[in-house]
Amino acid sequence: MNLFNQVRWGIIGVGNVTENKSGPAFYKTEYSRLVAVMRRNEEKAADYAQRHQVPKYYSNATELINDPDVDAVYIATPPDSHARYAMEAMKAGKPVYVEKPMAKNYAECLEMLNVSENTGMPIWVAYYRRALPAFLKVKELIDSGTIGKPCMVQVKLHKPIQEYDPATGQMHWHVIPEISGGGYFFDLASHQFDYLDFLFGQVTETSGIASNYGNLYPAEDAVAGIWKHESGVTGSGSWYFGSNNPAEKDEMIITGENGEIVIPCFTHEKVSVKTAKGTTKMEFVNPEHISQNLVQQVVNELRGKGKCVSTGISAARTNWVLEQMVKNFYIK
Repeated sequence: MNLFNQVRWGIIGVGNVTENKSGPAFYKTEYSRLVAVMRRNEEKAADYAQRHQVPKYYSNATELINDPDVDAVYIATPPDSHARYAMEAMKAGKPVYVEKPMAKNYAECLEMLNVSENTGMPIWVAYYRRALPAFLKVKELIDSGTIGKPCMVQVKLHKPIQEYDPATGQMHWHVIPEISGGGYFFDLASHQFDYLDFLFGQVTETSGIASNYGNLYPAEDAVAGIWKHESGVTGSGSWYFGSNNPAEKDEMIITGENGEIVIPCFTHEKVSVKTAKGTTKMEFVNPEHISQNLVQQVVNELRGKGKCVSTGISAARTNWVLEQMVKNFYIK
């Protein structure tokens, strides 16, 4: 891989996630420029390019990938096309940064890693919590022994039903397994398992039970699971996407020999640390474009100035965990 003085990006799939969470990071990050965008709807691609002051737009991904002005490609489409576009880009000599989950299934992740190894093109995945202040602070607290040796973690994520996309009135692609790989569990729990991988190492054992209580869409809407990390930390979790608002839950409880840390994954509320000295609550401020810290790491690595903490190798492990958790639902 050639190192870059300045990285010129192309984005495949400029949908909602790229409007504020990620897209602006590619032209606001130091030594990074956004030079081309692609969306199958050419009118929407042109509109995005105009609003974000991007010089080129395409309605064909291959044309963007082969644009000589594009050094690296960010793939922000639904998971069913991640592998196809990522492998095409890497074979064209372009490093890739892929939205999470890395692919529709673990087998596709392995294909992507194989192409990365054969072409020498790196692949990173947008698990940006690995670079956010609150999540880094929790890692620091654990590594420094604030709660003693970590023993176990409990995860709860209970959210209201969201079967329709309010923008289109159609069934949301997140609940169509042929597109997303599963339901909202794949979309949201992937962030949690990736972060726990960051804290405690890869998951070596796991099992789960998945169900569909609401029968509103083809994917699972409830999952209960257990797992064990290579470090010995054990975990249990429940995910339910049919709760009423008063029953919403978003927390990861990390229990150590000498204390406990509670961190929300999605609401970005205060982190609570409980030890013999008492309970401390800490508040953190995220970057305006929440993925920008991780994008900066990717750009730094492309310039030979550091390493990004979210790789295709670590992201593939998360896909494996997700599949193991819900396999009873899809393999009858």
